[in-house]
Amino acid sequence: MVVRKAGGLVARVQFPAPRTFMDVFSHGLWAGAGAKAVNLKKKKSLRVWLAVLFGVFPDVFAFAISFTYLNYLRIMGRPMPFSIRPGIEPPGENHNFLLNLTHNLYNISHSLFVFFVIFAVVAWACRRPVWEMGGWMAHILMDIPSHSYAFFPMPFLWPFSSFMVNGIPWGTPAFFWTNYSLIIFFYTLLWYLKKRKKKHG
Repeated sequence: MVVRKAGGLVARVQFPAPRTFMDVFSHGLWAGAGAKAVNLKKKKSLRVWLAVLFGVFPDVFAFAISFTYLNYLRIMGRPMPFSIRPGIEPPGENHNFLLNLTHNLYNISHSLFVFFVIFAVVAWACRRPVWEMGGWMAHILMDIPSHSYAFFPMPFLWPFSSFMVNGIPWGTPAFFWTNYSLIIFFYTLLWYLKKRKKKHG
């Protein structure tokens, strides 16, 4: 695995990780939990399903084309030109058009600047802020400390700066299982608080 910093390719590393798609799920679950927490205070003020969609949007936007193409090749029994999974992202010198496209889409969907511009445009078009879009911003903020240089580091200041944080990879077992344990805990807590609220009117 080649580590990519702002200045280029610098080292090869390996680290264990569960399947990539689980990270996408966790973003949706956290966005849903946030919307549910807000709705406990302000009844039905946020659409949970929309918050979940915005929570997974950055990764779907970035990876959908590549994953669709790679799965097509897998089904057809054809060789895979590359694979987008933690620990085996191909070296930069072997990046083809599709992988470069994925990185460019990733830069766009994981940029706080892009998020705030689109949030403002949508708010102007709808004549009110669409607060469910907070799931998108939460996705970016959660990714900053949970991505390392080893696999799609977070370009959260794109296009103004190439600064990135070398965080703890979300796929490391301790981080991964802590993340999902917290998700279970918070959903259980939300269920309890909602039940308690109904009981006490």
